[in-house]
Amino acid sequence: MPTPYETPIGSWTRPTTFFWAATGATFGLANVWQFPYLAGQHGGGLFILLYLACLLLVTLPLMVTESAMGRYARHGLVLAMDGFVRSARRSRAWMWAGRLGVLAAFLVLSFTAVFGAIALAYVFYGAMGRFIGAGEAEAAGILSTLVSDSRDYRVFMGWHGFFLLLVVWVSMQGVVDGVERAVRVVAPAMMLILLALCGLAAWSGDFRSASDFMLDFRPADVTLDSLRAALFHAFFTLGLGMGVWTLFGAYTPADTRLKRSVLAVVLMDTLIAIGAGLAIYSLAPDGHSMEGERGFGLLFLSLPVALADLPGSQFLVAAVFLVIVMIVWTTSLSLLEPVVGWFQEWTGAPRGLSAFLMGGSVWLAGLGSLLSFNLWSDERFAGGTLFRWLELITGGFLIPLVSILISVFAGWYLTRNLTFTILGKAPRLIGRIWFWVMRLILPLVVAYIGLQYTATSLVALCNSGSNGLWCEPSAELAPSSMTPAAPDPDDINNEADDADRGGNTEARPGEESGKNGPARQESDPNSGDILYHSV
Repeated sequence: MPTPYETPIGSWTRPTTFFWAATGATFGLANVWQFPYLAGQHGGGLFILLYLACLLLVTLPLMVTESAMGRYARHGLVLAMDGFVRSARRSRAWMWAGRLGVLAAFLVLSFTAVFGAIALAYVFYGAMGRFIGAGEAEAAGILSTLVSDSRDYRVFMGWHGFFLLLVVWVSMQGVVDGVERAVRVVAPAMMLILLALCGLAAWSGDFRSASDFMLDFRPADVTLDSLRAALFHAFFTLGLGMGVWTLFGAYTPADTRLKRSVLAVVLMDTLIAIGAGLAIYSLAPDGHSMEGERGFGLLFLSLPVALADLPGSQFLVAAVFLVIVMIVWTTSLSLLEPVVGWFQEWTGAPRGLSAFLMGGSVWLAGLGSLLSFNLWSDERFAGGTLFRWLELITGGFLIPLVSILISVFAGWYLTRNLTFTILGKAPRLIGRIWFWVMRLILPLVVAYIGLQYTATSLVALCNSGSNGLWCEPSAELAPSSMTPAAPDPDDINNEADDADRGGNTEARPGEESGKNGPARQESDPNSGDILYHSV
């Protein structure tokens, strides 16, 4: 059996595969349920420009670094860091950057697959006409029965297992016959279906109102919070700090123009997010009523209701959630790759066995998050379910920490000659900007994001009833609007209560009645919103 250092991890057969694989990996649910809301609330087109600036000046250098390190080392993040540590004669403690990155990918995949299961079920529900004529109470009842009913949780487990089976089966086929072939088919198909939905929205929907909401320049809405929101979204939605970019770089043929490909992925990711927002808000008959909504509630409650009365609603709901399934599926496949690659390089095990074992481990770990919505919804530690603590640990600690370690290591602990050799050919000015961003700017910005994310999440737990030591001085603070709280199992249960009362949408204390039911307060921990990195 070959040693881990001799284990080949495979490679793409075409230079363009990097683009398709990275596009599928970076376009996640946050681009559907978070980006349109942020654009509408923070200045429309001005926010999009601000977001692009954050991508190009802060996030892009880290994306290039991770990809270039993988292409140079031809290994996943763990062995890539090991090789660089040996070359630079640094402490082997730096290898923890790779190990923690693989752990972050594993944990994020474990609860991302739960949302993929819901979306997959909704494809079939839509095709069977279960949402035809459905109001908010009926949609809440469907969601509650699927997700939070402690008597029927096995059905939810079935959808969860089915979704992960679709991911693991492709991974077992190998890098070329499985992953490459799949992303070259699914990613373009996803974009074509989304383009068709945009065309339908422009033809029969309120496209003008949606474009005004998302694209109009509104300087009065741009504040310091807008910059923070742009930074958070740019950092958490591109798969950084989890070894995905490193492994894709390792798979990339030598003749691939890596830096141009990364830039193209960033721009395409933004264009798809804009298109998704325009389609959602245009197709809804009362799209303006959804403009203040985001997150879990927007996707799985408001959107099916908005499409329920349209002609051909069966087709529309099924098509929209088919796109959602494709989004989560390609993201999940990308997150599984660094985990499988690490296991192969560590043990020398065959690809099929590695994918099967790691996929089974992800399924088992994901059951913890899945059961947090039903059987274990009352089992809380310091005010949070297992699902919410996993989100907080990965988003507030693991992902920022790995990103900081990589940027500090590349900027300070590698020789300058090796650093620029890893980067490859680049204009001198671009190379200098990249180098100093990695050295000085990126570690500070990411540290701020991680600390702010953690603090906001802990405050949200206080509002959920946590008795943690951190709650006493800050329990009355509301979470920042840029970092929405995770969907709490109580949120779905509350919606179910409304449905059981025959659709009574009388506002609960602290809420204002709205056109489509109770409007949730920004500080409400049951707002149904999801943390950024969960996609």
